[in-house]
Amino acid sequence: MLYSLILNLIETYSFLNVFKYLTVRTGLAVFTSLLVVFLIGNPFINFFSSKQILNPIRDDGPDDHIIKKIGTPTMGGVLILIGLLFGILLWGDLKNLYVWFLIYIFASYGVLGAYDDYKKIKHKNSTGISFKFKIFSQIIIATVGIIFLSMYSENTDLKNLYFPFFKNLIINLGWFFIPFSVFVIVGASNAVNLTDGLDGLATVPVILVAFCFAFISYVTGNIVFSEYLQIPYISGLGEVAVFLGAVIGSCLGFLWFNAPPAKIFMGDTGSLALGGSLGAVGIITKHEIVLAITGGLFVLEALSVMVQVISFKLTGKRIFRMAPIHHHFEKKGWPESTVVIRFWIVAIILAMIGLATVSYTHLTLPTILLV
Repeated sequence: MLYSLILNLIETYSFLNVFKYLTVRTGLAVFTSLLVVFLIGNPFINFFSSKQILNPIRDDGPDDHIIKKIGTPTMGGVLILIGLLFGILLWGDLKNLYVWFLIYIFASYGVLGAYDDYKKIKHKNSTGISFKFKIFSQIIIATVGIIFLSMYSENTDLKNLYFPFFKNLIINLGWFFIPFSVFVIVGASNAVNLTDGLDGLATVPVILVAFCFAFISYVTGNIVFSEYLQIPYISGLGEVAVFLGAVIGSCLGFLWFNAPPAKIFMGDTGSLALGGSLGAVGIITKHEIVLAITGGLFVLEALSVMVQVISFKLTGKRIFRMAPIHHHFEKKGWPESTVVIRFWIVAIILAMIGLATVSYTHLTLPTILLV
């Protein structure tokens, strides 16, 4: 909104040209979202506490974990949602298709997560809505968004799948692009949701992935940088950096209140929305595999749950003491702060590896096309 107003004033006030730079608007989106969350954080926490909007704790978790978390407000994702929307609506180009696609995914998954949190609070347990209903809703939301994107995007490479390190290895997914994209978005959403089990555990890795993809979207949307790095140029994609700036700012602001000991949890409201939007970013930047690398911690958390469930159903035995895997280490006696910081270190390493793949992609293989 504000950016559109500024564009109309540039001819009269030339100094406003600075706002045309993506780097400036991305920085402003970070600052705006951060400031908004800072300002509304404490009032929201006090309101949620007074209304008993409290986080239901799994009764099978570590004893110390249960004692510490009882009575902590949840649905803190509302803070992230408000902060992000302020940042992107003020400084983003609202004529950009990618911006609206990301807002749609983020807001829709946020509403679904809020409904899940509401059910948990109402019934005072950690179950919430049924797994089948949640997955079905996520699939429908993602499918509608991907179909809309496919219909109106001018990116001719949208249905291609690119591989890091192998510049010329390209798979045209054809009709399979839609189910593949839905899988990425739904998978990323639930992976972040599973990771959000300890104070600050999911927030910092989300910030790291968002930072990596802010860089990726910026260079992908710049014809000079994309040619230099030998990655596909996608017109208009640079605006995604502004959206991710808003993600970073709102998550940094939320981390202020979510740092151990947390004053509030993001709940499914935040985790489903953040994960879904990161998956959507991976799709539109054409760096889906890089997303799996930079967000490798989320992948690990999701895989630990899948392995645990499959092992128990097939053999009646559990691989881990508890899943997701961060609870396994809690059960082993690691303090929560130790688990969180060590997982952050893993996330930082994976983010650096993911960024490295963007510039180091000079191995060549024949192009593969699948229709």
